Amino acid sequence: MKIILAEIPETIHRDISIEKEYLPNNSDISVALYTEERREEFKEEIKDADAILTGYVPFDKDLIDSLENCKVISVAATGYNYVDVEYAATKGIYCCAIGDYCTEEVADHTLMFLLALNRKLKLFENELNNNHNWDYLAGGSIEKLSKLTIGIIGLGKIGQAVAKRVKPFGLDIIAYDPYLPNEIAESINVKLVELEEIYEQSDVISFHMNLTKENENFLTYDLFKKLKKQPYIINVARGGMINEDDLIKALDEELIKGAALDVLESESPDLANNRLLGRDNVLVTPHVAFYSNESMYLLSKIPADNISYVLKGEFDKVDKLVNDVK
Repeated sequence: MKIILAEIPETIHRDISIEKEYLPNNSDISVALYTEERREEFKEEIKDADAILTGYVPFDKDLIDSLENCKVISVAATGYNYVDVEYAATKGIYCCAIGDYCTEEVADHTLMFLLALNRKLKLFENELNNNHNWDYLAGGSIEKLSKLTIGIIGLGKIGQAVAKRVKPFGLDIIAYDPYLPNEIAESINVKLVELEEIYEQSDVISFHMNLTKENENFLTYDLFKKLKKQPYIINVARGGMINEDDLIKALDEELIKGAALDVLESESPDLANNRLLGRDNVLVTPHVAFYSNESMYLLSKIPADNISYVLKGEFDKVDKLVNDVK
């Protein structure tokens, strides 16, 4: 049984001891590095794999076609947009993801972003560190948090956890989620609205959707121009939901007050030339919202378990099966 852990340069040297503990016994486990430059070499390395475990490698039709014996692609994430799961199904390859492993961490990170943006933490810190300026007026206008409205786009597990954390601070909470039954929103005192109401009423907009073909480049310049209250934008979901060039334009034109981003369009961003960095009203963290000791353990264990369950035909035990193999 050959199992390949498909990694990108940023993850190639990570500890895989937990995966080895939970993958099938007596498996031949190896690591393969993916970059666009070594795509053909990578295809050769993975072609006879029985199972693939990956987080960020873009398993498109070309890479999937190179898999001659694969039964399962297990994604070490809740989002699985990097894998063409529908095409994989036509090749008889099951695809799995993680149902839940970091809901609390991501919700906490979102709350941190919300407070830091509202209280202009970065601006004050920059004034102190760079200009030695001890002046509470340096931040200009600051609105009382309890007077604001937050619009949550995507009210799944993480969106709901964010709503519960925000509630004690007194904000009005509205949300958009076309897939969520209204009773669930009502049970946590959140009002479901249409997108136009999010754009019109929100002082803060926080994204908590999975990335799909439908919502890629969801937030563009045309949409920024529709925002009525110059809101703060928070994204702890996927970078591909926001067009970064349009976001920069919106910041420059003050269509929004600022942004807090845990994800960028690229998982290997060119930080030396990224125009989002160095701004007093933009917070960027390196896709770390999920991170804790506990979540890292589950991030390794669950995808390994998923491979074991699929290979044994125990599909009812798979944490999250995301395609339908006929």
